[in-house]
Amino acid sequence: MHVFPAATRLKRRHVLMLAGATTVTACAPHARGAHHASPDMRGVDRRLRQAVTEGEAPGVVCAIGHDGQIVHRAVYGRRAVTPMAEPMTWDTVFDMASLTKPVITAPCVMRLWEQGRFGLDDPVSRYLPQFAAAGKSTITIRHLLTHYSGLPPDLDLTHPWQGRDAAFRLTMNVAPSQPPGSGFIYSDINFITLGFLVEKLSGMTLDAYATRFILTPLGMRQSRFLPPETWLPRTAPTEPDENGHMLRGQVNDPSSRRMGGVAGHAGLFSNADDMCLYAQALLDRRAGRPSAFPLQPNTVMLMTTAQQPEGKSDLRGLGWDISTHYSSVRGDRFPLGSFGHTGFTGTSLWLDPGSDSYVLILTSRLHPAGHGNVVRLRHDVATAAALALTPPQG
Repeated sequence: MHVFPAATRLKRRHVLMLAGATTVTACAPHARGAHHASPDMRGVDRRLRQAVTEGEAPGVVCAIGHDGQIVHRAVYGRRAVTPMAEPMTWDTVFDMASLTKPVITAPCVMRLWEQGRFGLDDPVSRYLPQFAAAGKSTITIRHLLTHYSGLPPDLDLTHPWQGRDAAFRLTMNVAPSQPPGSGFIYSDINFITLGFLVEKLSGMTLDAYATRFILTPLGMRQSRFLPPETWLPRTAPTEPDENGHMLRGQVNDPSSRRMGGVAGHAGLFSNADDMCLYAQALLDRRAGRPSAFPLQPNTVMLMTTAQQPEGKSDLRGLGWDISTHYSSVRGDRFPLGSFGHTGFTGTSLWLDPGSDSYVLILTSRLHPAGHGNVVRLRHDVATAAALALTPPQG
């Protein structure tokens, strides 16, 4: 692989056919470190091929970013296996699942915070009065963002509720499982609530607000809630819904689907190009470099450094995971202080500001029948990528 200076504005791809899969390795225009040697990503590719061969996921798209450029792109396997086989492609659109939380909802919330619309330690019920029901009056916005609210993981799906209004009533009336601040419980309800908060304070729907103030400034044209039908041919399907209908372009998460596909915890669809744009813009803004990321550097620092209650060992930023039992995606080599998040459908993004690196893995691991598992894949790819980017000295 060759690195071309930014001035040439070149983007070159080298395509290899390996075990029935396509690997794409590319160099984008290089903003920094143009003379660094190309990292050896053979360990990453071996693990990605293994994942497809052993059925951890039907296919995978992976991007490794470092020092201001995408240093590795890989595409393996299939986008769909039923009703007919379709090859995975770099531009495949994925249901991002819980990556919606840090990528969309948290920055929407923090943009409103920058405008002085609330304080992070304000009670949620100051802005959503109904939220005080069932003993929630002391839960703060910071509790929601860090998953220290004490709320249970999910809304009750045993009853056939439907629509945003029904979800709002359920959310406002839910009872905590434990006192706020006492322990880490990863909860979709936290970010469903934050989605309602964005809508209340902005007067806009969450998807409209996110498109105007997050996605559009970043140039993320292949990212949105409720993808149009024209996107369906390159959208990765997930699994059959309750009626046996294969979900494709409809959000997999049942609560978000019942809410119409727009919710603070799930509903974003995106692809590798857009997520790489996002990741690099986030790293650049955090470091104080020129960036289109629509928040200030100090705000990004709050989102990506430990903000959980004092003395608690599960480390969470305002939206991003730092060190919890969900952090195996960090691998064995990226240090504490890096951050990231995963999505139930098989998506993940981990970022290390110290080395100006990120690892993006996009799969639809639930396709076709909900049985894939990419937990180990995420760990192993992050480890191999970090080894390639910072090889042992001597």
